[in-house]
Order: sequence, then structure tokens, then C-alpha cells
Amino acid sequence: MSEQNFVDYVKIMFRSGKGGGGSVHFYRGPAQPKGGPDGGDGGRGGHVILKADHNEWTLLSLKYTKHIFAEDGQGGKGGLKTGSDGKDVIIRVPLGTVARDAETGEVLLEITEKDEKKVLLPGGRGGKGNTFFKTSTHQSPRYSQPGESGIEKWIILELKVLADVGLVGFPNAGKSTLLSSVTAAKPKIGDYPFTTLIPQLGIVKVREGQTFIMADIPGIIEGAHEGRGLGHRFLRHIERNSILLFMIPADTDRKISDEYQILVNELEAYNDDLLDKPRLLAISKCDLIDDDLEAMLRPTLPKGIPVIFISSMVNKNLQQLKDMLWKILNEEE
Repeated sequence: MSEQNFVDYVKIMFRSGKGGGGSVHFYRGPAQPKGGPDGGDGGRGGHVILKADHNEWTLLSLKYTKHIFAEDGQGGKGGLKTGSDGKDVIIRVPLGTVARDAETGEVLLEITEKDEKKVLLPGGRGGKGNTFFKTSTHQSPRYSQPGESGIEKWIILELKVLADVGLVGFPNAGKSTLLSSVTAAKPKIGDYPFTTLIPQLGIVKVREGQTFIMADIPGIIEGAHEGRGLGHRFLRHIERNSILLFMIPADTDRKISDEYQILVNELEAYNDDLLDKPRLLAISKCDLIDDDLEAMLRPTLPKGIPVIFISSMVNKNLQQLKDMLWKILNEEE
């Protein structure tokens, strides 16, 4: 998927339908020229509904949409006829879509399960016809209830990629190369910053009958939590990953422990809940170092996190990495 086709943020004015008004009507017939009230109720206004669609991977279909309105309910009629409900608007979105109030930032709902359907804005209720107001002491009410107004709101839809394992690292840490080595995904790979501009997903086969989804997220830079680089656009995709696989190349100019701490600090500054997720550290590009240098690096590695040395180019320890991730994922269940 090209960068132009990956859309993970849209802002749209939504409006649910207004309820139909109740009817003021009295029965008239040959045998009953002055019959009692028979005004029907108004129909409900249409809902605005979000529905999960596994065929959607992006919000591209909504990119140029600025207004989405549901249909109003119809008014009630004589003969106790209820007005028709307004037609619901069903918007198909990818798994991982979050809807939030554009004014307050409040999260209204999230779509996280297959075929899930949730009402974003309910339609207004239909008004009661004059029949409803008939009593033993008031047998000819000449009034009815108006329909309830619909709800109108500017709403932001954001996509947060759903994956079992999210790759976290600076640009050129080897994330895209790893994804292309362990899955059938074909991300863009190059020796320059921000080769990956959009999240890439791939299915990792561990052993027979064992698979999980891995996401290559655009690389972090210092200050990403403040919006620098790809900033929040990138960081929000990490929120939905079950495991964070930190990747630091063996040929980094900084100490590996320092680079790891910078990555942790960026995640913590954005959302400290991210640090509650299981973590694993992979030292990538180990085809560039020999066994002696690897042994020298081990004592300098960060404490309290499992570490594995890998190389996607020569397939070093990739099966062991997949086994480790599979084990952590199943411990989490």
C-alpha cells in the first residue's frame, strides 16, 4: 500500500436523524363521524453506526468525506400508523478505529473485534401521537409530541494498527528488513531515515499452526512525543500492540543501553501505559560484528529485558526470536 493510500486520521461532521413527529388525528368513518384519537407515533431517526470490516486496512474511503448525515424519521399518521424509521448510515472501518469528540477529545467508542458494530450517534426518538395522551378524563387530546432532534458532532476517526508484535526503534534499525525476512510482507527498505512512512503488517509463521501478526512502525526520533518527525501519527499505532520488540543495530553510534533508554523515554512521555506491555530487545545487524565483539557488548546491555542478537541478512537467530515472541504472547493470554 502506498503512503498516499494509507489514511489513519479523518475529521467528519456526523449527524444522526431527527425523530418524526407524532400525529394529531381523529377517526372519521360513516358510522363514526366523530371518532376518538388515532394519531400514530413518529418513526425513529436514523443511527450513525460504525462497523468493523476486515477488508478495510485504512480510512482512505473517508478521506474526502466531510459530512455524513443519517435520514430523519417520518411523522406518524392517522389510523394508528407509525412513521417509518429513518435509514441508518453504516460506515465500514478497519479494526483498530477509534472515534473521539473533536471538541473535547473524549473517546466515544473503539472498534476492535471482527464484525463489531457500534452506534456512534443514536437517532432521535419519534414523538408520540395524540392517541398516547388519551385518558379517561381527557378523551380528545389535540396535541402530539414532536420528534427528538438528532445529534450533530464533529468527530475524529483515528486508526491504531492492531498487531501482536510492534517493532520499536530509530530509523534504519533494521525493522523493515526483519519484517520482510520473517513474513511475506514487502516493505520499502533503504539506507536512509524514514524509509517506512506508514505501518506495515505481516503474518509471522513460527512453527506448524503457530502464527502471529507483526507490525513495522515508522521509526522514532527524539522528541517524537512532542510531534517531531512523524510524532503522534506513529506513536498511536504502538498502543494496540501486545508486545513491543525494541530493535537497536549492533553498529549504533551510541551505547545500546543509552539508545534503548531514549526509546523508552519517548514511549513513556507519550503514554506511560505503554511501559506495562511485555518488551523484548533485539540487537540487529549482527552480521556486521564477530563473536568477540558480541561478547564485549553483552555486559553493556540494558538490564531487566530479554535480549537476543539477530541478523535478518544471514538469518541469525530468527527462529529463536520467533519462538521467544510466541512464548511471551501465550504467557499473556
